[in-house]
Amino acid sequence: MAAPGFSIPTELRKRILFTLGVLAIYRLGVHVPVPGMDANRMAAFFESQATGFFGMFNTFTGGALERFSVFALGIMPYISASIIFQLLQTAIPYLEQLKKEGEPGRKKINQYTRYATIALAIVQGYAMSSFLQRAQDPHGLPLVTTQSFGGILSFRVMTMITLMAGTCFVMWLGEQISERGIGNGSSLIIFAGIAAGLPSGATRLWHMVQSGEMNGAIALGILVAMVFTIALIVFLEVGQRRIPIQYSQRAATREGMSQAQTSHLPLKINFSNVIPPIFASSLLMFPMTMAQFVQNPMLKTLADSLHPNHPLYNLMFVGLIVFFSFFYTEIVFNPTEVSDNLKKYGGFIPGIRAGKSTADYIKKVLDRLTVSGAIYLSALCILPNLLIQQFKVPFYFGGTSLLILVGVALDTSQQIQSHLITARYEGLLKGVKMKSRRVQY
Repeated sequence: MAAPGFSIPTELRKRILFTLGVLAIYRLGVHVPVPGMDANRMAAFFESQATGFFGMFNTFTGGALERFSVFALGIMPYISASIIFQLLQTAIPYLEQLKKEGEPGRKKINQYTRYATIALAIVQGYAMSSFLQRAQDPHGLPLVTTQSFGGILSFRVMTMITLMAGTCFVMWLGEQISERGIGNGSSLIIFAGIAAGLPSGATRLWHMVQSGEMNGAIALGILVAMVFTIALIVFLEVGQRRIPIQYSQRAATREGMSQAQTSHLPLKINFSNVIPPIFASSLLMFPMTMAQFVQNPMLKTLADSLHPNHPLYNLMFVGLIVFFSFFYTEIVFNPTEVSDNLKKYGGFIPGIRAGKSTADYIKKVLDRLTVSGAIYLSALCILPNLLIQQFKVPFYFGGTSLLILVGVALDTSQQIQSHLITARYEGLLKGVKMKSRRVQY
C-alpha cells in the first residue's frame, strides 16, 4: 500500500510502463521460432548441453537459443561491437576525436557500432546455421527439417537473415529503453532473460530432489549460498569509500563563530558495476561460438579449452574481468578533472595539496578500490561455477547471473529514486515566483 500523500509522477509512470512493455515484446519474440527447425528435437538437444557453453549462452539469451527463436543471438553481438569500439577509441585518433566532440561524435560512434553489430550477427548467424545443419538430437535425428524454402533460399541464408534481423530488433529495443524508459536497455534485456530462467531452474532442482538425483541437504545448501551471495552483492555494490572534502568558504553559525564547510567524495568499491563480467562473457562467447559452429580441428581444440568448466576459460575470464574493471573505470572517471573542479570551487582534501597531488591521491585510492572490486568480481563469477560443477547442477546459473540480476536491479531502483526526488523538488518549486535581481537604471 502506498504511503499517504504519495503518488508516482506521470513521467516516471510512463517510463516504467514503457520499459515493461518493451520487455514484454522481447519475451514474446523469444518464443517465435526460426523456420525449418524441429522444436522438440531442438529442446532435447539443448537439454543434453545444459551445463556447458550452450547453457551459458542460453542463459544470457533468456531461453531464446534452446528454442532457436528469431532472438537466438540476443543482445550479445551489440555488446561485442560496443566493446570493440570502446577499445578502438583509445587506439584510433579519428574515433578519439569523435569522442571529444560530445553528442554529435557519440551519435556517429553509435552508428558505427550498429554497423558492426550487423556484421557480427551475420557471421554468427551463418556459423550457427551451418552447425545446426549437421547437428542431431540425442536420438540421432536431424535438427533441421527444411533444407530450402521454395528452392530460392537455403536454410543457412534464411537463418542468417532471420537472426540478423532479430539482433537488430533487440538492439533497437534496448536503445528505446535507454532513451524513453528506465535503466540501461542492454542490461535490462539480459536481466529479463536471466530472470525468466529462474522458475525453470528452480523446477529442475525440485525434480532432482524428488527423484533422488540430488540430496536435499545439498539443494538447501545451494539455496542458502545463493541468498548469502545476493546479500554480499548488495552490501558491496552499495559500499563506498568516502574521501573527506573541505571548502575554504566560511559559514556563519548561530554563535557568531565560523566553521569550514565539509563534504565527501564517494567512490564505489565496485566502480565498474556489472560491466566487466558482461563484457568478458561477451568476448569469450564470440570465439566459442565460432569454434562450436565451424568444423576445424584447431577451433575444436579451442572450443574444448573454452568450456565454462575448463581452467583455461576461468583464467581468461578472470583476466578479462580485471582488464575491463580498470579499462571502464579509466574511461568513466577522470581524477584530474575531479581535482580541477575541487580547486575551482575552493575544495581540498585535508593534508593534500590542491592540483596534481589531489589527482594523484584520488587515482591511488581509486586504483586500490578497482583492485578490490576486480578480486570481488572474479571470485563471485568463478567460485559458484566451480561449486555447480562439483554438485552437478543440471543448469547453468552462476555468480555472473546473480551479479547481473542484483546489479541491474539496484541500478534501476536508483534511477527510479532519482526521478522521484527530481519530481519532488519540481513540485516544491512549482508556483514559486522568483524575483528578478536585475539592476534597473
